[in-house]
Amino acid sequence: MALIYSNENFPRPVVEALRRLGHDVLTVVEAGKAEQAISDLEVLSFATGTGRAVLTLNRKHFIRLHIEQPAHGGIIVCTYDPDFVAQAMRIHEVISSYEQLNGQLIRVNRPT
Repeated sequence: MALIYSNENFPRPVVEALRRLGHDVLTVVEAGKAEQAISDLEVLSFATGTGRAVLTLNRKHFIRLHIEQPAHGGIIVCTYDPDFVAQAMRIHEVISSYEQLNGQLIRVNRPT
């Protein structure tokens, strides 16, 4: 299963569902980095340094970071979905199809 670092704005119920699916998810709060106005680059650097992929709703900035800093632990960008369990299942299914997340930009979108 994947090592993931969830960005500060990511819904906690999705994190908890991913954990039930077997993923090791560390939140910004648990890492002691909440409410510190940490830049997206610092979030990505911390995740990469701890061998984790970033999980975020902040698609625009992290897609740009992927282009600028392609050597990272992985970036999973998602659209917001109020069905947290379904969102966790989509994330799980997509990331489970990868042998490794390093350097990957993975998009997980809400169904239309």
